[in-house]
Amino acid sequence: MGERYRQVISVLWRVMWLNIAVALAKIVLGYASGAVSILSDGYHSLTDSASNVVALVGVNAARKPPDDDHPYGHRKYETMASIGILIFLILVLVGVLQQAWHRWQTGRPAHVTWVSFAVMACTFAVNVFVVWYEMRRGRSLSSEILMADARHTRSDLFTSGSVVGALIGVYLGVAWLDVAAAVFIAGFIAHAGWEIARDAARILSDRIVIGEDDLRAVVLSVPEVIGCEKIRTRGSADHVFLDLHVWMDPNMRLADAHAASHVVKDRLMTRYPQIQDAIIHIEPPPRA
Repeated sequence: MGERYRQVISVLWRVMWLNIAVALAKIVLGYASGAVSILSDGYHSLTDSASNVVALVGVNAARKPPDDDHPYGHRKYETMASIGILIFLILVLVGVLQQAWHRWQTGRPAHVTWVSFAVMACTFAVNVFVVWYEMRRGRSLSSEILMADARHTRSDLFTSGSVVGALIGVYLGVAWLDVAAAVFIAGFIAHAGWEIARDAARILSDRIVIGEDDLRAVVLSVPEVIGCEKIRTRGSADHVFLDLHVWMDPNMRLADAHAASHVVKDRLMTRYPQIQDAIIHIEPPPRA
């Protein structure tokens, strides 16, 4: 687990510096050209680096081992960091809409040149790499914080594409497309926030993680087991806690039943290595 967190932190540091570079390039271009779409996209990208900082704080807290006050570990701090990213997204959403409304009221056109298109093309390429890299590492490390951050950055690809379309329109004399693109960006920000909120809610509400039928099949593969019930899982994709009731012959010696329960636990944790602990209650089958 320590090595896993070390790798997650390493990925976050690399991505953060790339996000800062992309954000600064867009913000400078946005102010220089007066394009509210570029400026909004720049602030959107800036929150990518801010969310990386939140993620780094969360992961450093989550990597701590269980202690007397946190017997289940500190894993949910990583989920709390995902909520921090959601808060940043909401703040950006409000800022983007305010910028768009102000530009609509003033009606001042943006100044678009070939430099605008060149900068947007370069930042788009960087974002493609960041999304690919972070998604790949997020899946291999089963890290929800990397996946959440990658979804956040992925929204930049759509917003950057809308900005390029708006710039073409402004260049051809359709000035209102600049404001339309900013509103379009707001929609993608809202969608990314909803995805992060949904995933965090699943963990914090203790939604089922592993299917009951899949776990039952593993449990029933142990010959001494007659049946099982009350199978419950909670946690995140890579950090699962399991408890269940297992039926065994009431005439079995306690020592034999206890040994069989360890076989059940070992098979479950071998089949699903993401299970951190399994609590097994032994009882006789219910009377017909």
